[in-house]
Amino acid sequence: MTPNQITWAALVLGIGAAACFAQGDWQWLVAGAVVYHVSFILDCMDGKLARLTGKGSAFGAWLDYIFDRVRVLICAIALMGGQYQRTDDVTYIWLALAVVFLDMLRYMDALEIWKVRLNMRRTQRERAEELGLVDASAEADTPDDDSEADDTPVKSAARVPAQPTASDASAAESSAPAAPAVAPQSTFITRLPGYVRLRDFLVSHRIRIHLFSGIEFQMTIFIIAPLLGSVFWPTVVAGALLLAFEVLVVYRLLLATRSFQRTMARYDRLEAERKSAQAGLSEQADAPERATFV
Repeated sequence: MTPNQITWAALVLGIGAAACFAQGDWQWLVAGAVVYHVSFILDCMDGKLARLTGKGSAFGAWLDYIFDRVRVLICAIALMGGQYQRTDDVTYIWLALAVVFLDMLRYMDALEIWKVRLNMRRTQRERAEELGLVDASAEADTPDDDSEADDTPVKSAARVPAQPTASDASAAESSAPAAPAVAPQSTFITRLPGYVRLRDFLVSHRIRIHLFSGIEFQMTIFIIAPLLGSVFWPTVVAGALLLAFEVLVVYRLLLATRSFQRTMARYDRLEAERKSAQAGLSEQADAPERATFV
């Protein structure tokens, strides 16, 4: 099977899960949860198969992206609609809107954050190359050590050079090695006491740092809730957790933009110091000629 065929199969199974959810009864909810889980497994396979076989394409990436949203949309409407039909509780209609809204918000937010971070890294690296703080021919596509937002379109991006210090000017003038590369959002770690220990513990136990993202959101609403026969509270809890982690991701972006601004300001000061130093050397070189003329 090709990756695109797996993507289509995942969508078809998602529609089947929605048909089960729409019935409203617990037996159908269990059947829908099982079918949705198989659909989700296939959705996790298409991208990996594309990378392993080299058959990935831009159209396939678009297809996977759109079908994911369509599957969540129809399953949310079917699940909450079935519960509304069974209970006549209008709250489930609002829950359907909330699930669709949060899913769309998550993907739009991830895409925009990725673009902003990528642009900051490119701009910072280009400026560092101009100042000679990093080798322009060095490999730029190094994975990000702090890639927590695992739902972003690209999970790795070029690194950027470290923020210059007062000693960087003299180091650069003497052709010292390039400054080490760090991610601009590294200030996030320093803002939370105990974060490094928690991160290392989770990573050592093969647990993702981004504890609640789109995967857990879908699993809770479309698998755990139907299996429990209780849709309302699992959906509310999943929505609250997803929203909380999205706020955390935005906070990380805020810290990254502030770090980027500070770094660019230091680059400006470094450039000004270099120009001042060069002007001073030029005056010293011209001094003997002026003395001879006099």
